[in-house]
Formats: sequence, structure tokens, C-alpha cells
Amino acid sequence: GIIASNIFPIGTQVKIPELFGDKVFVVEDRMHWRFADRIDVWMPSKWEAYSFGKRKAAVEIVEL
Repeated sequence: GIIASNIFPIGTQVKIPELFGDKVFVVEDRMHWRFADRIDVWMPSKWEAYSFGKRKAAVEIVEL
């Protein structure tokens, strides 16, 4: 799992239990500066990303 985020430093490991259970994601990219309050989860296809949509969920930090 790869995510893009401006909230956490590169390399931070996080979980999003409400949406992905115990899967661990690593921050490996940044987003445009105007998206300071979001994370972007990488999806293998554009169709999967559109199907997943935009959601709100709590994020747990595993390791900084």
C-alpha cells in the first residue's frame, strides 16, 4: 500500500482500519500543497479509484 500525503513525513507507516483493516500503507509521495488535510491511496487502475471514490476515515500511525 502506497499513499500520498502532506500531513505525514515520507516513510511514515499508517493504517486506515475502517476501510482497509490491518493493511499498512507507506507515505511515498506528496500531493499539491492545497491538499493539506487529505491522503491519496494508490489504486492499480483508474476505474478502481473512481469506484472507491472519496471517503472520510480515521488514520492510525504505525511508525514514523
